[in-house]
Amino acid sequence: MKKNTNKLSHLNEAGNPRMVDVSAKQVTSRSATAQATVQFPPSVFKQLSKNSFLSSKGSIFNTAIIAGTMAAKRTADLIPLCHPLSLSQVTIDIETANELLLITATIKCEGKTGVEMEALTAASVAALTVYDMCKALSHDIVITQTKLLQKKGGKSDFAR
Repeated sequence: MKKNTNKLSHLNEAGNPRMVDVSAKQVTSRSATAQATVQFPPSVFKQLSKNSFLSSKGSIFNTAIIAGTMAAKRTADLIPLCHPLSLSQVTIDIETANELLLITATIKCEGKTGVEMEALTAASVAALTVYDMCKALSHDIVITQTKLLQKKGGKSDFAR
């Protein structure tokens, strides 16, 4: 595990924002998995389940997977200090359980910096897409627990 340096890497000595210099780092295999949870009112979840999560806009799951994949590829455009990365793989899985969806995004690349932000962005945008496709049924849909589950590669690994 990496030691806590009590120093934010995206701030320079004067406290101004900066993109971290990764030029001296080695290219390694990197991966990260993040998850977001979408909680539905019971009646809405029942209705969606009965319709196999199909809406008048199309497949809720397939649309969320495509949106999450697109978001992962555009993370550097959304998060100002992220490095643009060439992603090797984006996998988004959606599971149902107790009036909620668990959206899990796993990202892989060969690079000098990790893909945690890409995984978190993919899971978040997939969850937002689910909300967008279902909001006509209820605005009482809640996106919660967006979190990093694991990361591998680089100086340190992490697992929740």
